[in-house]
Amino acid sequence: MIKKLLEIERKRQLAGNIEELIGRLQNIGFELKSNLREIDTYYSRPDVDFMQTVECLRIRQRDSFAEITYKPATTTATHTENNVIIKPETNLPIQPEDAATAKQLLANLGMIQLVEVNKYRRSFQSSDFLQATVSIDEIKDAGTFVEVEVLSDDETSALMMISEIETKLGLESMEIVTRPYRDICMGY
Repeated sequence: MIKKLLEIERKRQLAGNIEELIGRLQNIGFELKSNLREIDTYYSRPDVDFMQTVECLRIRQRDSFAEITYKPATTTATHTENNVIIKPETNLPIQPEDAATAKQLLANLGMIQLVEVNKYRRSFQSSDFLQATVSIDEIKDAGTFVEVEVLSDDETSALMMISEIETKLGLESMEIVTRPYRDICMGY
């Protein structure tokens, strides 16, 4: 049986200068891989409050890309003691010009639009940490965050890699953020 790769991540509120963090990333071998603006529109069902279940249904749009994403409810099984979130994710790529139609489809199905999150994301990768991505996210009206994400089927080694990268970047004293951007932007 093939093990499915999981997205294992920890997010922190950035306390300090973005340019200094970028300098530290470059000093330990991370290079800028993408630099983009994303608009995520989040939805909930009328009969199930996704804010309570911590589920995610969103349409993400950026440049020449769009997709619909669903992440299941957060439970004790998806949230580790180390404040790392481990969830399977279902992504359906759509044509960028179809994003408005996808939003109309969700509305027609009775989905409720919760919030739109406007994010400027810079993502960095390193040949020393092939499974890892470090992202700096500037969220309109919410602040700046840094997220270390590892794609792996081994939670223990992924957690070790996240901690190692955070230590090398001097992030370990910064506040861990467990709420999704959706919740932060909604004031939850």
